Formats: sequence, C-alpha cells, structure tokens
Amino acid sequence: MASSFAKLCLRCRSPLCSKTTAAAWQHYTQAHHSTVVKTVVTKIPNGLPSFTGQPTTGLARQRWKQQMLGYRDLMVKHLATEAKKDKLTEESSRTDVVQYKGPPLPIREAVSLDHSQAPLDMDSAAGFSALEEISDEEAISICIPPGIPPTSTSLKDYVDKSETLCKLVQLGVNLWKLEQRPNVGSMLLRLDFNTDVAPRLLFLKEIGVEDSRLGYIITHNPFILTEDLENLQTRVNYLKSKKFSEDTIASMVSKAPYLLNFSVKRLDNRLSFYHEQLNLSASNIRNLVARLPRLLCGSLEPVKENLKVCEIEFGFKGNEIQQIVTSVPKVLTANKKKLTQTFDFIHNTMKVPHHLIAKFPQVLNSKYLRVKERHLFLEYLGKAQYDPNLPNYISLDRLVSLPDEIFCIELALTTLDDFYLFQKTL
Repeated sequence: MASSFAKLCLRCRSPLCSKTTAAAWQHYTQAHHSTVVKTVVTKIPNGLPSFTGQPTTGLARQRWKQQMLGYRDLMVKHLATEAKKDKLTEESSRTDVVQYKGPPLPIREAVSLDHSQAPLDMDSAAGFSALEEISDEEAISICIPPGIPPTSTSLKDYVDKSETLCKLVQLGVNLWKLEQRPNVGSMLLRLDFNTDVAPRLLFLKEIGVEDSRLGYIITHNPFILTEDLENLQTRVNYLKSKKFSEDTIASMVSKAPYLLNFSVKRLDNRLSFYHEQLNLSASNIRNLVARLPRLLCGSLEPVKENLKVCEIEFGFKGNEIQQIVTSVPKVLTANKKKLTQTFDFIHNTMKVPHHLIAKFPQVLNSKYLRVKERHLFLEYLGKAQYDPNLPNYISLDRLVSLPDEIFCIELALTTLDDFYLFQKTL
C-alpha cells in the first residue's frame, strides 16, 4: 500500500495533495515505528547479551490502515478533479502537448524507505516530477548545454568545449598531429590554460621565442607544457653559462622544441661528446650546435656511425672531417645510405679528390639525382671540368647550388629547354 501511495504522490504538485501526502507519510512513519520490537539487554553468566521483548502492533496497525484508506479516497477524488480540469483546458486551447510515455519512475529511487532518517519532503519530490505536461513553447525554450563526449578518436570534438584546445588552435597548434600520438590528447584535455599553458608560453616569450614559433614548438613538443618552470629556467641558465647568447638560445629552442626538456647533465654530456670526438674549440662547438641544435636532442648513434664512415670508408683525414662538419653540420645526422651514394658518385665517377670535397662539403648534402643529372649534362657537352688548376673550371659549390636556369646559362652555356630534353634521355 505504501508503494501505491508513493506512486500517486509523484503525479501531483498541488498544495492540497502535497499537504495530504506529507501528513499521510508522517502517520505511516509513526505507525511503522510503533511496530518495532522493544528490547531489553540482559547479561548472562558467559558474558554474552540476550535480547527479549514483545511486539506492540495491534491497535497502531488498525488505526494506520483506517487513516491510509481515508487518504487514498481523498487522493482519488483530487486526481479525478484535476483530470477534468486538464481535459477542459486541452479542449479550449486545442494545442498538442508533449506527454511522457516512458516507463514509470522507480519508486525506490524517488522515495526513501529508510525510516532511520527523517521523513521525505513530498512537496520537493513532486515539484520535480517528469510526468508533468508542458506546452510546445516551453519545450522549445528548453536549452540543454552540450556535454563533453566521454570518448572520441579526434580532438576536434573537444575544441568548442575546452578553453585549452581552443587557445592552442589559435596559436597555430596542429591538433591532428598531436592526436596521433598516444596519451597526448588526454593530457591536453587535463591541462588548464591559465595555470598550466599560459605560464609556459610566457616563459618562451621571455627567452626570446617569437609568437609565430609557439604553435610549431607545442605541435612537436606538447610535453613542454608539463615541464616545471624552475627546470626550464635552470636549463636556459646553463646554456647562458656556456656563452650562448639570448638570441642564439631562442633560435635553438625554436628549431629544436625538445631542447629544454633535457636535463642540464644531459646537455653537458652532449657538448663534451662533440668536443672530444671532433676536437673542436668551444667557439666552434657553440657554432655547430647553434646551427643544428637537434644535435643536443637526438640520438648519438647516427652521429658516431657517420663519423666512422667519413674516416674509414670515405678516407677523410681528421682536419678534413672538422672542415666538413663545421661547414655542413647536417652531415653528422644524414642518412648513411644517401651519404655513401652521393660521395661514391662525386669521388669515383666525377673524379673529385678528397680535398676538393672537403673544401665544398655542401655537395655531400645535395640530392644525388641533382648532382648526377647536372654532371652527365656537362659531360655530354664536354664541360665537366672540376679541377681549379685547369681552364673552364666549374666549382662544386655552384654546380649544386644554382637554379636550373642560371646553371644552364652560366655553366652549361645552353638553354633550359636543352637541359630538359636531356633529362628525358636519362
């Protein structure tokens, strides 16, 4: 009976019904408590308590049943009156209404039957009933704020709902690149822009990084947003102690976004490695690292391998390696296969000696196909002469650096169309 009574109460919001249900609930609670067994604790010789008592339920239960029957009749009459009023209102307005056609609300969730607590306020329970009829205008005016998707495969679903992602997009961060990296998307969603992102951005600006490079840095190294500011400042101070200028440090951070993620100990070990392996002065080491700062961030294995290739396979001397590395630092990190292919063609096919290659080391950093096509074209014209002691000398530097049109006019002494026709014969 109590369950049926609760169902009826959730369908009405009028003051009469609310007062009636509240009084009925109070009598129900009192009647229920009157059925509790009154107990007395006594002790027995073994020290264990025993409980004795008799229930007193007869008169209270009978009185409660009579009151509940009276309240039920009153509730039925009230609901019938409300139904007639609703029917008259519907016929006069002749408007469609939205009705709730789903299953009834579970009473156990709406009304608590834990009598150890105070009786539930039935007025507040009825005030939030989902069974109330609303008009079309009220339904249209309901605004439900969009929630953040619990899961998604793309960060674009969160941009409109996350201030951090929105501001990062405005800075030029490529979210589609970051979302391809594991755990980076969830990390960005957990960051607060004002407390986590903004202080790091201000730090980068303070050390001289340009605004246009902030998006590039975060796109390639989003983990800088989680680095401690004191650690970042300590690493900048270390580079300054090694006599790197402020402009140089800003340029290095812009080119190598991971530079400030490494500890001072690691940075110091890298600088010591290049000093020992190349036997260069501190000034040359600073120049080398400033031009290619990823030498401090990447793995040392490719560098060690390329140094051995230049010395053992190519046959360069120590001073020639120093000259090549200081002029073209990318040789240290170049692909071994590409580097070997280019050197083999220049030295063995074009017959260029080691000292000329060391004098114009940028030829080792050129595209193999570019060197091959231009040499074969000059050879076809009878002008492939790379010895500076002979007439009609062609420098390796100009061979690989000039655009096609200028190469044809100044070196090959022919037209660009002739060079294109020759390329088709290869």
